Amino acid sequence: MPCGAGPARLSDKPGEKTSVQEAAAYDPLVPISREGRAFAGGDAFALWFSLGVGLLVLQAGALLVPALSLSAAFAAIVCGTAIGVTLLASAGVVGADTGLSSMAALRPALGIRGASLPTVLNVVQLVGWGSFEIIVMSDAADTLASRVVGVSAPMVWTVLFGALATLLAAGGPVSFVRRFLRAWGLYLILAAAAWLTYALLANHDLSELLSRPGTGGMGFGAAVDLAAAMPLSWLPLIADYTRFGRSAGGTFRGAALGYFVANVWFYGLGATWALASGGEASLATTLASAGAGLALLLILLDETDNAFADIHSAAVSGGALTRAPVRPLAIGVGVVCTLIALFLPLGQYESFLLLIGSVFAPLFGVALADHFIVRKRRIEAAEIDRRGGAYWYAGGFGLAGLGAWVAGIAVYQAISNLAPDLGATIPSLLAAGVIYVAATRLIGRR
Repeated sequence: MPCGAGPARLSDKPGEKTSVQEAAAYDPLVPISREGRAFAGGDAFALWFSLGVGLLVLQAGALLVPALSLSAAFAAIVCGTAIGVTLLASAGVVGADTGLSSMAALRPALGIRGASLPTVLNVVQLVGWGSFEIIVMSDAADTLASRVVGVSAPMVWTVLFGALATLLAAGGPVSFVRRFLRAWGLYLILAAAAWLTYALLANHDLSELLSRPGTGGMGFGAAVDLAAAMPLSWLPLIADYTRFGRSAGGTFRGAALGYFVANVWFYGLGATWALASGGEASLATTLASAGAGLALLLILLDETDNAFADIHSAAVSGGALTRAPVRPLAIGVGVVCTLIALFLPLGQYESFLLLIGSVFAPLFGVALADHFIVRKRRIEAAEIDRRGGAYWYAGGFGLAGLGAWVAGIAVYQAISNLAPDLGATIPSLLAAGVIYVAATRLIGRR
């Protein structure tokens, strides 16, 4: 288990140990000192349970049925979630070990310039995720408002949720977790999830739903990949938050357990509600009709934390590229996400999730192999931003890491097209990691 090893050895430049607020707001390339870290294991659990709960997760679960039977869908959800959260929590250990943001921690493997490519891709995909979150919140709120007061104003809801998520992102993660989640937000989320589950069991015969056969059209491996895609979508940003963790072990356990429980619970709820509704109405309408409107409203409010994390981490990644302050970048990213949400329909969602997995699963196969196997959790953090330093390689490009990443993407696409029932996530991640380790052994890191 990744949390079993000792702490990483960091070499910080003199005077670079800053407070949590300064490091988070102004320079993603500066490690957060041990003295400035605020999160214990309970904070990690609260944050990642909250991020694993949401309407978008319900909608993702609905994609699994009726192509699969409900029992097969649940098996795929558990398998995919276990795979995804193990990788996710392991990537979180990198942040706890180093105190670095996610994109800064890629520089030892890819080089200072080579890490710019996934950083740009990360900004693009996080803007996409943030926009989708705002769209889902707006659609659900408009559905509820139409049923209760008979007024539809989707653009107003879009602007409202976009502004709320942007304000949260500009405030930063420490304030969000301590002042909202640990104080009272987590208990509201648990109550809403429990009520959604009760409404489902009270209105439908679960044994009858489990007995329905699947209609086909999706293999089990593809379903596992889809279930893993949600936790894997957080791989490129988890270290932006676990860098505040006091210990690697507590961070690993809290993040893994919190996200596993939430992802299985809400993927399963989404699949079951979708099968029970027969696909005749939107999921939000189905839940509201079943007397779960209040619970849906609470989940809707909680969905803002997903948009908050997407917007904040897009700004952190942008700061790693430009050295611009994170707070104004977060405001700019939030405005862009809101504008996209106003004009972009929610379509091709499944393809979007699988595309993310094809790019970032092999990337973090390289990153995890580099951190845990090649470097044995020892990173010279002082070299993260130094031209000509230990991570400069061939003009700033880590050819072994970049080549292994490309090879992993090729493996993912080949399996997805030639043997989709196999599932491409784990083979592509393992292939990228093995190729990278072999390349570093053969040609050296330079």
